[in-house]
This record gives sequence, C-alpha cells and structure tokens, in this order.
Amino acid sequence: MNDQEGYGELRVVPAADGRGLADWRAVHNTVVPTAVLSEDEVRERAGRNRLDVAYLDGEAVGCSTVRPPDGGTPAATVIARILPEYRGRGFGTALYERGLAHAGTLGGQGVETVVLASNEEGLRFALARGFTEVERYVLPGDTIPYVTLRLT
Repeated sequence: MNDQEGYGELRVVPAADGRGLADWRAVHNTVVPTAVLSEDEVRERAGRNRLDVAYLDGEAVGCSTVRPPDGGTPAATVIARILPEYRGRGFGTALYERGLAHAGTLGGQGVETVVLASNEEGLRFALARGFTEVERYVLPGDTIPYVTLRLT
C-alpha cells in the first residue's frame, strides 16, 4: 500500500510530521473529547501505532489509528474517526478500509475497534461492518464508557 492514497476528493496520508500529527490530534480531540491528548501523547502513540490523517481540499476531516496486537490484546485494533460535519460521505469507509488492510499485515487474532459510547454514528458504522460488542468500560475519572467491538 502506498503511504498516500486518494479516495475521490479525499487524500489519506500518514501523520508523520508536525502538521500531520497536529491535524491528527485536532480530529481525535474533537471526536473523543473525553480523552484529549497532548502533543507528547500523540508523538508517543505515533511511535507504536500507525496514525493516518484524511484531508479534503487540504483540510483535515478524519484520522485513524491502527494498533498492532500485543500482550493485552491479541487482535489488531482499527479506529477510524471522522469529524461530525463530514460523516455519511464515505470518508470513514476509506479510512477504515485502509486501516483494515494495514491490520492484515500485522498478524494477530482478528480485528477490534473502540468507539466512545456517546458516538452513536460510530457505533452504527462499526455494527454495519460486522463488528459485535464485546466489552464496555469507563476510564478512571470518565463517565462515558468506551465500547470495544470485534469483527466477526
């Protein structure tokens, strides 16, 4: 897979530099307001996960994370996030498919995703693609649960 792929008007690139990481962070923090990440936290995640940013006419509209399997989670984790005003246009599907293709190169036992329970559109997106809920959990200090789903 190329480092950069176009999906119609959408351009998806690795979040590999200052602007890419900042754009990834801005989208993440908008879609997941209960887990706002600092610049240092994003840089740390970029060192262990694949982070991509989706651009429409030069503006960041989405981001994704692909986490490799590890001791705690034997499955690869694919998370696609699209800003609310850009949903329903196929951009989430483009990010998800790119992430799923990368996850397939990582080995592991299946694919999971994680969605904030208040993100009803994100939950519908995952369920429509064959994911089923396996767990809900609340992080310390939070009140809104996260939903872990597994591709079946």
